[in-house]
Formats: sequence, C-alpha cells, structure tokens
Amino acid sequence: MTKNHTEIILPNGLKILLKEIHTAPLISSWAWYRVGSKDEPTGRTGVSHWVEHMQFKGTEQFPAKVLDKAISRDGGQWNAFTYMDWTTYFETMPADKIDLALRLEADRMTASLFDEQEVASERTVIISEREGNENEPLFLLGEALQHAAFRVHPYHHEVIGDLADLQAMTRTDLYHHYRSYYVPDNAVLALAGDFETGAMLRRIRVLFEPIPAGEVPPRLARPEPEARGEHRLTVEGPGETTYLQAAYRAPAANDPDFFPLTVLDSLLAGPSNLNMFGGGGISNKTSRLYCALVDRELAVSAGASLISTLDPFLYSIVVTVHPQRKPDEALEALDAEIHRIRKERVSKEEIARAVKQARANFAYGSESITNQAFWLGHAEMFATYDWFLTYLDKLAKVTPAQVQEAAQKYLRPQNRVVGTYLPAGGAK
Repeated sequence: MTKNHTEIILPNGLKILLKEIHTAPLISSWAWYRVGSKDEPTGRTGVSHWVEHMQFKGTEQFPAKVLDKAISRDGGQWNAFTYMDWTTYFETMPADKIDLALRLEADRMTASLFDEQEVASERTVIISEREGNENEPLFLLGEALQHAAFRVHPYHHEVIGDLADLQAMTRTDLYHHYRSYYVPDNAVLALAGDFETGAMLRRIRVLFEPIPAGEVPPRLARPEPEARGEHRLTVEGPGETTYLQAAYRAPAANDPDFFPLTVLDSLLAGPSNLNMFGGGGISNKTSRLYCALVDRELAVSAGASLISTLDPFLYSIVVTVHPQRKPDEALEALDAEIHRIRKERVSKEEIARAVKQARANFAYGSESITNQAFWLGHAEMFATYDWFLTYLDKLAKVTPAQVQEAAQKYLRPQNRVVGTYLPAGGAK
C-alpha cells in the first residue's frame, strides 16, 4: 500500500490524518480517543462505554433530539464503539454535508452536558445490556477466561463493566472521566473521502484548534506477570450448547511476533478479521481445526480470534461442541493439532495459502471509504498508520520457520486458560 495521506499535529496536540479518495461523493470522519476499558480502575469499570453513550445525549449547540434527525436528514450514518484501548465516533456523510460531522465532534469534545436525568436513564439501559449479555454463553465464558488470564493488567474486565460498578457510579465519575480523556492531545481525527486536503485542513483548524490541550491523562501501568501454568475453569449457564475456549497469551499488535502468529491463526482456524467495524469473511473450511473438529463431527464450528491491541492480549480459539460429543473429546483433538503445528514444520505451500487468505481477508476489510477512514485512526491506537501500510508486506515475508517458532512460543499449555461452558442441568 502506498503512503498517500496527510498527517499533521495541531498546536493543541490533536493529530489529523487525511486521505483523499475520489471514487464516490462521500466522506467518512472518525474521532478517536486513547481511552478504553484498560484505563478503568476497580470501582469504575464500564465508565468508558457509559461515557460513549452520554456523548449521544447532546450539547447546548446540538441537543440530543436534534442529532439523529440532522445526520439522517443529510443522508449520513453515524455510530460509536468502545474497546479496551480506545473509544471512537464516526460519521459517513455525503461530501457536501461533512461540515455537520466536524462541528458535532468539535462541540462534543468539550461541551457534552451529562444531564443527571440522562445519566440515570442510561444507567438502566447499560445494566439491561449487561444483563442481556449474561444470557449469552460465549459472553459468560469469555468473561471468565479474561478474568483468569489477567489478574493484574486492566484487560481483566469486559468493556461493559461489572454490575456492581454500573450500579454505583455517579454523574461525577462519568464527567471526570470525560474531561480527563476527551482532550485534543489524547485524540486522533481521521478523514477519508472526496475532499481537497488544503480546504479540509483549514476548516478543521477553525473548528478544533481553539480547543485547549488537556493535562496528561492518567494511565494504569500494571503489566501482567508471566503465567505460571495452565488454568482450567468451567462455567454453567443458560442454553443447550456446550462450548470450549482456549485462550493463549498473545503479543501486542506492534510486536514482530504478531505477524507470524497472524499466519498461524489463518492456518489453524481461518484468518481473524482485524477490522472490528466490518469487512472480511473468508471461509475457514480448509483450516486445520475445521478439518480436525468439524469434519470429524467433534464440533459444530471452530474459529479463533487474534486482536490488534496496544498491550499483549489473547489468541482465543472457540469450539462449539457437537451435541453428541463431550468437550474433553474436542479438547483432545484441538490439542493434537496444536501439538502437530508446534512439532512439524509447515510446508511452504500451506504457508502461502494461509498468507493468501489472511491478505484477502485484510483487503476485504479495507476497501470502502468508511473502512479506509477507520484504518487511518485505528492503527494509531496501537501503533501508527505505517503499521497498516506495511501489513501485507510483513505477512508476505513470514516463513515456515517463523510460524513454527510462534507456535512453540505462544501455544504452550502453560501459556493458556481453558474454559468449558456447560448448559445448566445438562453437564456431560
């Protein structure tokens, strides 16, 4: 990929990334903040996600009831996402209507109201969201594994937060979090689409440059100690399906080992979709785990997830156990494939096929104007935009030896948490 974008940092520290794409009369604008669930101390878990919700409750200039109608009337779409390392807000608009999105993001960087009644109303919404998640087996299992994998690092809790904190947090807690992290020097504004860079930059300066820089936001520096052995757990809950999940400690996205592990992931389970916003979708029916588990009717499905994070996180394999099989049988077959890939050098042909699938998956998740704008800012949350530009080249250079080394280093039993989800009353 070529470096055909513009980067500039305003005097207040706001980083601007602009990429002209003249294939359609659209512009996608993303405002990214370096704050997520890993910035939440005990007692305020879930505050980042709750603050994201409050950003849709309006400012004096843009009252809540006006926002949605204004975006829709102009033919646009908008949304927001909170994750472990970041929170982001986007608007994709007809090119001649993008000024509304820019004015909105400049205003709610500093002027969101956090009305007490809206805070109380949104508490009910988020607690209901949390309770809904607790009816989902994979949420319950994933949360239990995350707690077990991260005893010290703040990746230990889910983005939604813990129920006790959601019940106890106040408007003051939310507003303090907002004012601490929603400052220009903790943000990236990324736009891609049908604009002229000079004119766009001048308009951005008018709207965003007057916003004062903030103080350095607080960070929780709590690195996770090395794992001291395999951890196994069982979760029981609603449903009729048994699940198995194996979560291995994995490197951060900016670690050189991330790229051999990406190829290993493609080989084992089919390529993970690094674009959490959309795209991808390559079939995994030729992957080793599909062949070993699904084709042999030990499982209904088998997949994996490798996520681009700022700090080391997890490579997670999830298996939906066949109704006529036991989870121990599925785990035995999974372990046999893990053992094989750690002990036997993968052929160049199989590596080439895995790389091809991973590259195609990445490309499919990068092609639209909205996805191009997404990647401009997203890569900045854990590395720089150069990470995105060089991603395909780095995958192409991965060798069979590097894949085996990654398997030996990361797919060790001592480096994982294994969880089994059993339907309540239906334990096997």
